[in-house]
Amino acid sequence: MSNQLVIAAVGNDRPGLVDGLSGWVTDNDCNIADSRMMVLGGEFAVLLLVTGKWNNLVKIEDQAGQMQDKLGMTLNIKRTEMKQPGGDFLPYGVDVVALDHPGIVHNLANFFSQRSINIQDLSTSGYSAAHTGTPMFTVHMTLDVPADTHIASLREEFMEFCDRLNLDAIIEPVKG
Repeated sequence: MSNQLVIAAVGNDRPGLVDGLSGWVTDNDCNIADSRMMVLGGEFAVLLLVTGKWNNLVKIEDQAGQMQDKLGMTLNIKRTEMKQPGGDFLPYGVDVVALDHPGIVHNLANFFSQRSINIQDLSTSGYSAAHTGTPMFTVHMTLDVPADTHIASLREEFMEFCDRLNLDAIIEPVKG
């Protein structure tokens, strides 16, 4: 089952969307190997990594139009291949909390891209601070840090960067 598809789906949030998408995959003798699903505003957004025999993946591709109509979602399907392990990287996690303001994600992404550090996973959320109701913003990232990076220097540069932007942050190795 090394044949893979990525399916991105977005539609008005309502009960039954996960059931419909997962049933479609299962009915075509394929498997959901990885997924991310969330409500963003009033929309439900889904990313699926689907594995299966090539002929079953073709069926999913062929049925995309009718599933789009049936579910009321916009579907985008792309063939992909299993990611080949490459390079020598150390997994690091970053957690940031700050007053919500534009540019936080861009500034963080720019900091790491300037150092050839790949972001493997990124999630954000907003919330209101207890007692004051101040809009707050959190970011969690998983990074691939090149093994030849001097970690103490990276940590120091990152903490100085966060101090300049008034971001409360930690960077630490991913455990397990």
